[in-house]
Formats: sequence, structure tokens, C-alpha cells
Amino acid sequence: MSNSRMGVPVRVATVEKPGDVRTGERPDPRPGPGHVVVRVGACGICGTDLHIADGEFPPSPYPLVPGHEFSGEIVETGSGAPADLRAGDRVAVDPSLFCGYCDACSAGRGNLCANWGAIGDTVDGAFAEYVSVPGANCHRLPESMSFAEGALVEPLSCAVHGMRRVGVAPGEEFLLVGAGTMGLLLQQLLQRGGARVTVVDQNTGRLAIAAELGAEATATSVAELGHQRFDAAVDATGAPAAIEAALDSLRRGGRFLVFGVAPDEARISVSPFRLYNDELTIVGSMAVLHSFRAARDLLASGAIATTPLLTHAVPLDRFPEALDLMRAGAGVKIQVVPEPTKD
Repeated sequence: MSNSRMGVPVRVATVEKPGDVRTGERPDPRPGPGHVVVRVGACGICGTDLHIADGEFPPSPYPLVPGHEFSGEIVETGSGAPADLRAGDRVAVDPSLFCGYCDACSAGRGNLCANWGAIGDTVDGAFAEYVSVPGANCHRLPESMSFAEGALVEPLSCAVHGMRRVGVAPGEEFLLVGAGTMGLLLQQLLQRGGARVTVVDQNTGRLAIAAELGAEATATSVAELGHQRFDAAVDATGAPAAIEAALDSLRRGGRFLVFGVAPDEARISVSPFRLYNDELTIVGSMAVLHSFRAARDLLASGAIATTPLLTHAVPLDRFPEALDLMRAGAGVKIQVVPEPTKD
């Protein structure tokens, strides 16, 4: 680390309180025991960041620097950090903060940790020039991978966990509702597993990308598909009406993955008799679990097309504008970069 960085305030984007989003400065972060300081290269915006900005994510304290989908370069290591991590290493960072001792952690299900936390969700994150993170959460990136691609490791790791939850077999017909970043990543994983995927989204621009990526068919609503039935379905919207429609499209014996994040108070209507009589299986998928390295390796191998997804890079100083783009459904993945970029 250059001594010239010590004590110099760093630029950050903060949610001071629900509805109050701004950019400003914070003290230069120092690496505590086991931590490293990462100079952020790129940090993606996801729906959780919007929930945090609006006060709809109960675990988040305020003020908070959000940002949990990120990559960058290590510039300083603290005492007790992993010995193989050094300044100059390019890394993607798993934001998960599991306690390691609750019942869920002891059972190997840290994503259900009773004391769950995450960088950018419960502690300051990476919509900043620099962030201090546990060294154990850092995964090296190959030189061939850009920071923008590295910031896709976290969302892809969530999709990998989701695929492990629902399962996929060659030749299966899947319905995928939602063609945002997560939906398009899930589509690629499903197709890689041999599934034929029909994609539904109201955004025709995103449907065009789904078609480019190999979707069997696309539609702007499940109703548009008529009476077509599927072996399995994935909801990547969190919208109750979309979930109900997708459930209705399942064949007997079908499987359903609830992947999108719905408000806590949201409810769906489902027939218990149909669940019993058709032997439907409904599973959820929560964040990241032993899937970060697999996601990194998939991206490094070129198995996932990233160019159609990386549509916006917004300078950190224009963070509120980046949130507005996300709300408007612009492009696909919107990332914030600390270095100024040309329009």
C-alpha cells in the first residue's frame, strides 16, 4: 500500500436513512485482524440495494454504504489475513458473513445462519473507492477477467446455488419468469444443464437478449403461452402474480424454484390439493452457499456470456442516478465504478 493513501478520505455512496441516498467521503478504511483492504474495481447494483435505499431490508442499519457484488485489487493486508493474499492480487469478494457456530452453520447451511450478515447489507460495502473485508472471503481472479466480469461472480454464485436446489436434467422443459441479470444467468445455467428454456418478461429488450442466449421461446406473460406445460419453473421476479401463474404452468410431478425476492408481507394462493395430487415440489434459494468458487471458475472458463449483461457502468459520484436506472429497468446489469467514466 502506498503511504500516500493513509488518512486520505475516500469517496463513498451512502444510504443515510431510508429515502436519503447521497455521495460523500468517509475515513480511509483500515484492515482489522484477518482483513484486507480492496480498491474497488466494479460493484453491481441488485434489487437488495433498492430495498436498502427504500428501508425495506430489515437487517440493514443506517447509515450504510451498500454494495455486495464487487471485485477489485487488494492494496493492504491486516494481521492474521491469509498468508497467500498479497497487495496487488485481483479478487472477487464473497459478501457472506456467517457466524460459524449456530445450528444452521454447524449443519453446513451458513446461508441460513441465525446471525446472518453480509458485506454491503449489514456492514459497509463496496459502493466506495476502498472497502475492508475478511481476507477469507477473497477469491483470486485470472488476469484475463475484467473487474466488471469479476463483479458478476457474486450474482452467478447465487444462481449456481439455485440450480443445485431445483436440479436440472437434459431435455427438461423449464419456464423462467424474469429476464433481468439473475434470470439471464439462470437461463444460461439451465441450458448448460441440457434444459430447453422458455423465458417470460415484460421487457421486450431483455427478451431479445434471452433469445440471443438460446431461449427456446420468449413471451411477455405466462398467459401468452396458452396451455403449455413445463417440467419445472423458476421465478426470478418475486412478484406474487408471476409466481402463481408459473405454478399453474407445471406438469404433474413438476418442480418450482422461488428465486426472486418478494416483500415479507407478500402472499400467494396455491391449492393444497394440487400440491398433494400432482406431487409438486416447491423450493427456495437464499443467496450464496459453497457456490462462489464454482461461479468464479464458470466465468473464467467462458461458459457464461457476460457481454450482453454488462450494459451500464456509472461513476460512483452518480450513484443516485444509477439507482434510478435500476428502478427504470434500463439495460441489464448496472455497475458502479469508482473511477470516472465517459458517458
